[in-house]
Amino acid sequence: MKKINKKASIILNKLNNKGFKAFVVGGCVRDSILGFEPKDWDITTNATPKQIKACFDGFKIIETGIDFGTVIVVIGKEEFEITTFRTDGKYTDNRKPDEVVFVNDIKEDLSRRDLTINAMAYNTINGLVDPFGGLNDLKSKVIRTVNNPDERFNEDGLRIMRAIRFAIRFGFDIETKTFDSIKRNVALLNNISRERINQEISSILKLKDISKLDLLHKTGILKIIIPELENSFKCEQNNPHHVYNVGKHIFASTKNIDNKLHLRLTMFLHDIGKPNTKTFDSTVKHDRFIGHPEVSANMTEKIMRNLKFDVVTIKKVVTLVKHHDIDFTSSEKSMRRLLSNIGEDTVKDLFDVRLADISAQNPILSKSKIDNINTAINVFNKVIADKNCFSKKDLKISGNDLIKNLNLKQGKVIGDLIQVLFDVVLDNPALNDKSTLINIAKKHIN
Repeated sequence: MKKINKKASIILNKLNNKGFKAFVVGGCVRDSILGFEPKDWDITTNATPKQIKACFDGFKIIETGIDFGTVIVVIGKEEFEITTFRTDGKYTDNRKPDEVVFVNDIKEDLSRRDLTINAMAYNTINGLVDPFGGLNDLKSKVIRTVNNPDERFNEDGLRIMRAIRFAIRFGFDIETKTFDSIKRNVALLNNISRERINQEISSILKLKDISKLDLLHKTGILKIIIPELENSFKCEQNNPHHVYNVGKHIFASTKNIDNKLHLRLTMFLHDIGKPNTKTFDSTVKHDRFIGHPEVSANMTEKIMRNLKFDVVTIKKVVTLVKHHDIDFTSSEKSMRRLLSNIGEDTVKDLFDVRLADISAQNPILSKSKIDNINTAINVFNKVIADKNCFSKKDLKISGNDLIKNLNLKQGKVIGDLIQVLFDVVLDNPALNDKSTLINIAKKHIN
């Protein structure tokens, strides 16, 4: 195990010097064994919250979790959760225990935790405390619950999502009994808030390697959290451009894009409208999905609102889904209009989205599509380098200029004229000159 964080060591030593048992516990132990730098150092002790506060008199204390035995001690700018050894009472809401009971045995405390790899504790006095085989499971690359998986998941349904997240994060397999229990108890996710589901899905999609993303489908989790996406696995694509059904295509493309959340979400949802738009074209004898980007965008907005995503992320993802099937042209005029419509950053993202989409299609037909995108990228770069006008703020004329030079009054006519001039400049950037635009405006109002 890696060396304990210096500030965490201060906390352990203070508790030990007062006669208490204290350990670093959970994720920091797991990550240290795996060779990662822990983000947080959680500490568990047999000291009660009152005794913890007394040990750290003079330190900044945060008491937000004190009812459940947790005190946060701040050292410098770092926060350290210190939790009293405890066992949990009944979980009548499948989320949090109704009560906690403080105990004196670290092994009792570890027995209430979710997964074996998260149920290890360590200090320099006792070494590694691992009553449930977490170290062996790390070495074997296995996700397993502590004791009975049905009991663990029924205590807290969110543990189902956590088990999947850790399996994907580390590329581990899920032990058979744990896997079967997830499938058996997946409906417990209906009891979990949409915000917590959002957090878990977002955490998964932001992982660098999501090669085991298919676990969301194989365990039945998608049926509960995004049934529209689960439905896509039933939709075959009898089309020369595709080699997968819609669901498999979605997952393959999601794995092939950068792990920025809005890009991963875009691929995760970009084709969910296909089952609703599928028709068979008897002329060419294959399936078509006419209008699916628009349908997918509408469905995406509804799903993301339901999962409580923020407005900015929703707007980004919906825009990209709506345009994900765009057929770029080599026209600078078309590029300027696209930039005007969705903005420079979104166009850049759209190139990545299109490439990820194509990467999960029929490779035999992909070369011309990739060539098309590369051409579009060159056009984009030229338009940006030439500083073409693709926003009204880039016009060399303002509403006040029109009022002053054409003797007009403020009102709708000014807005209409600005739009006309903007359209003219989008088509011909060379006309973006104040005197030229005033002359064009004069002709338009006469």
